[in-house]
Amino acid sequence: MRSLLVIDQRTANEVAAAVPLPDQLSKKQTPKYLLECYGYQVLRTADEKKAVLHMGSTDAVILHLPLNEAKQWGTRLLKQKTVPMLWWCSAATASLSAAFCEDDVPVDGILTPSMSEQELHWALHFGSKQCFERLQWMNERKQLEERLEERKWIDMAKGILCKIKNISEAEAYDVLRKQAMNERKRMVDVATSIVKVYQILQDQK
Repeated sequence: MRSLLVIDQRTANEVAAAVPLPDQLSKKQTPKYLLECYGYQVLRTADEKKAVLHMGSTDAVILHLPLNEAKQWGTRLLKQKTVPMLWWCSAATASLSAAFCEDDVPVDGILTPSMSEQELHWALHFGSKQCFERLQWMNERKQLEERLEERKWIDMAKGILCKIKNISEAEAYDVLRKQAMNERKRMVDVATSIVKVYQILQDQK
């Protein structure tokens, strides 16, 4: 992990609260300065179009924002590419985030200006691991939801076959399986067709 994208944006709240811009903070506290000192290639932007363009070559995103904005940015950027998202918890972002600490923010770790080089490297390492564990969990959840959806269509089709053919559920399942084999289709596709045709016929009555 060498190429990092830092999202830095001054909010209306920060302006109203007279919170200084990142460049006006102590130079050693800015994420761009620290990360470059530790050997990372850092791109920094507050522009969404530029951020999207840089996502292709980015290994991780550092969100130097209040948590509510980190959530919005993280959700948008993860649609482009799955990479670790880490929150840069500076004094400014922490003070503006108290009301959002219970929010479901898509971040895989936290970085702070006080971290040593080794601490920062390890935080990025574990953030990367967390990101890909989250991706695996999301894929498993999606597969489970798809299987449940398929099961729903098959159960509905079995119910229809039991009703119109006066057969048992086991026999209805065999009918679906044999038809799927004969038509070289997935059983769920056959089941979906049966349910939709039956619904059309019912609507015409």
